[in-house]
Amino acid sequence: MDQSQTDFIYCCGAATELLRFGSLDSAYKVLFLIIPGNPGVVGFYRTFMQTLHSACGGRYPVWAVSHAGHCAPPASMDMIEGTLSAEHDMFGLNGQIEHKLAFIRKHVPRETSLVLLGHSIGCYIILEMMKRNPELSVLKAVMLFPTIERMAQTPQGKVMTPVLCHMRYVAYLPLFLLSLLPDTLKVSLIKLVLANYGLSCCDLFPLSANAMYMGGQEMRKVLKRDNTTIKKNLDKLIFYYGATDHWCPVQYYHDIKQEFPHGDFRLCENGFRHAFVLDAGREVAEMVFEWLRGDLRTRVPSEQ
Repeated sequence: MDQSQTDFIYCCGAATELLRFGSLDSAYKVLFLIIPGNPGVVGFYRTFMQTLHSACGGRYPVWAVSHAGHCAPPASMDMIEGTLSAEHDMFGLNGQIEHKLAFIRKHVPRETSLVLLGHSIGCYIILEMMKRNPELSVLKAVMLFPTIERMAQTPQGKVMTPVLCHMRYVAYLPLFLLSLLPDTLKVSLIKLVLANYGLSCCDLFPLSANAMYMGGQEMRKVLKRDNTTIKKNLDKLIFYYGATDHWCPVQYYHDIKQEFPHGDFRLCENGFRHAFVLDAGREVAEMVFEWLRGDLRTRVPSEQ
C-alpha cells in the first residue's frame, strides 16, 4: 500500500521529478498534490507523504511534483528538453507557477478533486494557481509555513536577499568546486547529508543554481499578500504558521487573522520548524490528516 514510485518527465520542457504514493484509479477521485518549498526536491517529502497515504488507508493517492529543474534526472535525460525560450523563464517564480498548472492539465483528469498541500513558497504558488485558474477543482488547500507576503522583510529574508539577488554567482563558486571533489570525498558527504533524499554531490550544482535563481525572484516578487484570492477561496484554505519561523514572523499570522476573522488560521504549538520535512514529516502529516478527515469523509464513491 505504501510503495512509492518515482518518475522523471518533461513538463513545459524542463526536467521534473514526480514522487507518487498510489495511483489515480481510485473510485474516490481525490488527489493529494504537494507543491514543495524551495528547493523543490520531492525526496524531502517522502516521510510526510508515506504517513499521509497510510493515514488515508491508501484510498487517496499522494503525489509530489518537483519544481522545474529542482531534481537530478537520470543520465539519459537532460535538464532541458530542446531549447527553452527566455520569455518563458521556466526556472523563475512565474515559470514554476505555470509549470504546476501545466502538470495538472496534462496528468490529472478533470473530474479529480484536488487537496493541495503547499509548503513555504509552495503556498504562494497555490494561491497563484487558484487565481489564474479559478476552475481548478480544489477541495482543500493546506498552507504549511506559508511565505505569501513580504519575504524580503523577514529576518531570514534580510539575510538572504543580498545573497540571492546580488551575490548569486559568487555563491555558485563553492558549489562548483564541490562538484570537482574526488569521488571518495563525495561519497562521504553523500552519506552524511544527502543519501536519504536520492541526491548526489554531482547533482548539487544545477539543482542549487536553479533553486537560488528562483529564490532571488521570491525576494523581489513576493511582496503584498493576495487578499482578493484568499477572500474568494477562504472556505477552502487552512493556514498553519510557525511560532518561531524566520521566514514568516508570528506578526504575519496575527495580521492575516485580523484581516480574515472567519478564516482557518492556526499557530504551531509543537515547536515544528519551517523545514519540518527534515525531522517532523510524520507528525505534521498526522496532524494534517486530522484537519482534513471531515472533508474526506464526504468523498464516498457513490457521490462521484
